[in-house]
Amino acid sequence: MSRVFLDLSMSLDGFVAGPDVGPEQPMGREGERLHDWMFTGKTDEEAAAFQTAKFRNVGAVIIGRRTLDLGLGPWGDNPAFHAPCFVVTSRPHETIVREGGTSYTFVTKGIEGALAQARTAAGGKDIMVLGGADLARQYLEARLLDEMQIHLVPLLLGGGTRLFGESAPPVDLEPIEVAQGSGVVHLRYRVPR
Repeated sequence: MSRVFLDLSMSLDGFVAGPDVGPEQPMGREGERLHDWMFTGKTDEEAAAFQTAKFRNVGAVIIGRRTLDLGLGPWGDNPAFHAPCFVVTSRPHETIVREGGTSYTFVTKGIEGALAQARTAAGGKDIMVLGGADLARQYLEARLLDEMQIHLVPLLLGGGTRLFGESAPPVDLEPIEVAQGSGVVHLRYRVPR
C-alpha cells in the first residue's frame, strides 16, 4: 500500500513560508531560502538529478489550492513532480496538464477525496503531501499521514506561516531518522494512527 507522507522545509523558528506571501514572493519574504539546501553548491544537472531522485518513488502529490496558485508559475511547464497532483479546493477547475506526466486535478471533496484519488493514481507508489501548512495540519489531525519528513533549515524567519500553530493536534511522533545535510537537518517521523 502507498505510504502517505508530508514533506516540507521549515525554519528553525517553525515557519514554512516567510511573511508577505503573494504572487511576487510565493514563499514570502526570505522564504525561498528554505529551499536553498536543495540547490546550493549543485550544478544545474546535479539539482535536476536531486529533484528526479526526490520524486522517484512518488506516484501522486497532494497540494492545497493556494500552494498551486502561487507555485504554478514558478514550477513552469515541466514541474519536478512528474506525477499527478491533486489540489484540495472548494473552487472547481478544469484539470491542468503539464509536461513530464504532471497534472493538477482539482478535488472539491476534501482531504479524504483527494487522498482516495491520489491512491488510485499512485498505483502503489508513495503519496506526498506537499503543503501548504493548513493542508498539512488537516492531514495530521485526521491521522491520514504515515510519516512526516521535515527539512529543518538553520534560519530564523521571524514571521510568516507556521507549520505547527496553536491549532496543531497533540500527537506523539515516533522518530525514524535524523540526517545531517549541507545547510539542513532532515527529520523523519512515523505518525501513529
